[in-house]
Amino acid sequence: MVAKNNYKSAFAFLTILFFMWGFITVLVDALVPRLKDVFELTYGQSIMVQFAFFGAFFCFAIPSSFLLEKIGYQKGIVVGLCIMGLSCLLFYPAASIREFWIFITAFFTLAAGITLLQVAANPYVTLLGNEESASSRLNLSQAFNSFGTLLAPVAGALFLLSDTVLDAKSIEQLSETARVDYYATEALSVQQPFLIIAMVLFALAAIFGFKSLPSLIKKAPKDGYSQLLKHKKFLLGVLGIFMYVGAEVSIGSFLVNYFQELQVIDAIKNDAFLTNLSSFLLIGKDITQVDTNAVLGSFVTLYWGGAMVGRFVGAFLMRFMSSGKLLMIFGLLASTMIVISVTSSGITAMFAILAVGLFNSIMFPTIFSLAIDGLDNLKAQASGLLVMAIVGGAFIPKIVGTIADAFGADESGMSATSGLGIAFLSLILCYGYIAYFGSTKAKDSAVSAA
Repeated sequence: MVAKNNYKSAFAFLTILFFMWGFITVLVDALVPRLKDVFELTYGQSIMVQFAFFGAFFCFAIPSSFLLEKIGYQKGIVVGLCIMGLSCLLFYPAASIREFWIFITAFFTLAAGITLLQVAANPYVTLLGNEESASSRLNLSQAFNSFGTLLAPVAGALFLLSDTVLDAKSIEQLSETARVDYYATEALSVQQPFLIIAMVLFALAAIFGFKSLPSLIKKAPKDGYSQLLKHKKFLLGVLGIFMYVGAEVSIGSFLVNYFQELQVIDAIKNDAFLTNLSSFLLIGKDITQVDTNAVLGSFVTLYWGGAMVGRFVGAFLMRFMSSGKLLMIFGLLASTMIVISVTSSGITAMFAILAVGLFNSIMFPTIFSLAIDGLDNLKAQASGLLVMAIVGGAFIPKIVGTIADAFGADESGMSATSGLGIAFLSLILCYGYIAYFGSTKAKDSAVSAA
């Protein structure tokens, strides 16, 4: 009974972590369109933010798993939170100086801390109970991660996208006093939210440092990575994580820009329901009093909100069907929504691409838990490799951004078609693979049940 209570307590505290890194990850997405405007970047250049952020997962995942073997899950979580807190403080000088490389450094350091949390928390949740319910349990905890991603676009719209960013020519035309005031106001819009987040992260680190949590890590064999690299089904899961994160981040990062290409702002302002919905998502603000990007950014909340709802629903549905089968169905439905969005226009296209978030919901926790199923003392090392695959969030959005730049404008520089719409079609390959991975696991479940 004591062990079960400890498990419940540990699970409750871990849900806070899932919430925080979900919130911060999506807040980074909200900075992409702002930095694109501030530094006058192309789509391909602006996605370097995501490349730095998710590239850190590739660099630090394996070292994180080694660290966890030495200090355990709990201390690893504390170290990860402290790294994240310190990185959030870097946004203060980055916003003041307006140097792109400082932003990139801050993103890279922040992701290093999140990497350590991912490597520690995901397998830890699967160990807090029996293995049969691991997928459902991880989906439930990841639902709180999605709650963080639901709130982050609102914070991004209110703090990061609410004011109009001036181009270099407009700034030059300002008086010296007006220019100083503009820079100070612009910096403050970035500094405030990240300073608050830093304080919360340090507080969480202190709480986790003093909280007594069960130590469930098992000593891994020295040739653990060699064993994992020979495990075909596990490697399929690693590729699944790469594809999923790349697809999810590609859509999430470019949604505001995609809505701009769809030219939906007038349709939103002329529709009473959409106007009220946007105002509600912006916590009651009059949408005529905020920047267009803030109005469009408010709808990104629905993308991440769909993921939250889907994870609660997914955790429930897994009581009645195998997690592999549900993963396959959601992968096919996500592909369908992309096709509908790209082949339609206006509000229909907007809501179709937002619906992809609903079907993204179960993918990460389900792929993760299915990949480490039955690996026993290899789970810490397997988690390192799976988290390393999050680097898909660096490479795939870069490809999508490059395709969008190539197809999004004619010779005069005007938009000839939705370049991002064409680029999003490439993501069908990602969701198709995820559906395939789910189908292989569904077959395994059927064979085991027979």
